[in-house]
Amino acid sequence: LLFVLGTVSCTLFLAVNGLYSASDDVIELTPTNFNKEVIQSDSLWLVEFYAPWCGHCQRLTPEWKKAATALKGVVKVGAVDADKHQSLGGQYGVRGFPTIKIFGANKNKAEDYQGGRTSEAIVDAALSALRSLVKERLSGRSGGYSSGKQVFEGIQSGGGDKKDVIELTDDSFDKNVINSDDVWMVEFYAPWCGHCKNLEPEWAAAATEVKEQTKGKVKLAAVDATVNQMLASRYGIRGFPTIKIFQKGEDPVDYDGGRTRSDIIARALDLFSDNAPPPELLEIISEDVLKSTCDAHQLCIISVLPHILDTGASGRNSYLDVMLKMAEKYKKKMWGWLWTEAGAQSDLESSLGIGGFGYPAMAAVNARKMKFALLKGSFSEQGINEFLRELSVGRGSTAPVGGGAFPKIHSVEPWDGKDGELPVEDDIDLSDVDLDDWDKDEL
Repeated sequence: LLFVLGTVSCTLFLAVNGLYSASDDVIELTPTNFNKEVIQSDSLWLVEFYAPWCGHCQRLTPEWKKAATALKGVVKVGAVDADKHQSLGGQYGVRGFPTIKIFGANKNKAEDYQGGRTSEAIVDAALSALRSLVKERLSGRSGGYSSGKQVFEGIQSGGGDKKDVIELTDDSFDKNVINSDDVWMVEFYAPWCGHCKNLEPEWAAAATEVKEQTKGKVKLAAVDATVNQMLASRYGIRGFPTIKIFQKGEDPVDYDGGRTRSDIIARALDLFSDNAPPPELLEIISEDVLKSTCDAHQLCIISVLPHILDTGASGRNSYLDVMLKMAEKYKKKMWGWLWTEAGAQSDLESSLGIGGFGYPAMAAVNARKMKFALLKGSFSEQGINEFLRELSVGRGSTAPVGGGAFPKIHSVEPWDGKDGELPVEDDIDLSDVDLDDWDKDEL
């Protein structure tokens, strides 16, 4: 369920303190308390996912607090610092700030709030959602979510929706899991185990969410270790539940994280991003390439490489290889990666303080704030890594993009992968010049 509210969203540059405090009627939500407060609650919840540095979030804050006070005792109003708790934001597909979601009768199917950002509009939407929830209860269609435990009455009871948990056996395990290109998280359980029964609703809910968010690339499965004793013996299962992670070409590893659905989903999304391909590295051959990349990502990393006549194809490819390695290393950040040749986009160079010297150069640009930071160290894996690491934790000096907007981008032919050729100069015909007529003393 992904919806970035309106057409505006904010992105990272500097860390700021949270926007809400304990004295507000807005309930601060974190990965630690989200499941207990929201998912296991019978109440209707409005939850804002925000980032403290986001201007739109800062403007929403007083209205959100007013709405929370007005709805106190009627509808719960919460807020998640999704910059600090990225796993929780990622779990609900948050890509821009602020994003507001309504958690009604079915807490696993949050709805996107698409109304205005005044306290009046927020309250109206809350009361409308509350009316719908109460009418559903009256008609007997839903009784709220409660703790979920009455929905799942035990592993062998068949109760509850476990449709996305894949049951594996001694016979089916190898052909499904071993050598699979997908990542598998496998729970080994015993039907009589109380901890397994407590885990089951979390595992089932996480399986559905993970399947949706990873497009089936991370799978959650379950093995009854009391029946499938060959598997239990092979993997040394001694206690229940035991969860193991299987990835192609690697030995299985134990999952030792938390046992709430949010913990499980967060780890699954980490595994997914670890196995996702790195972002594309694109040459800036048109305005569309620059705009679409920089507008779609939190930061875009722009390199200006020396002219092809200065490096040849092998030199340029070595620079591109460094960028590709860094794009792979930082792929979880979801940044855009671009490059251009020195002189091809001279206006862009000037606006980023590069301007005609010191190649190769690199700038990290926040297109929504129109700010950038320049690589001061070496254009090497180590130098770029230090530069990007500082940026990723909100440090490093920034400056406004010259002119406050991207300059005109020239359409150019993409690099053909070959060494450059010197321009052909016109031959000069000297046949008509009679050197004998010149004063020999001046030669």
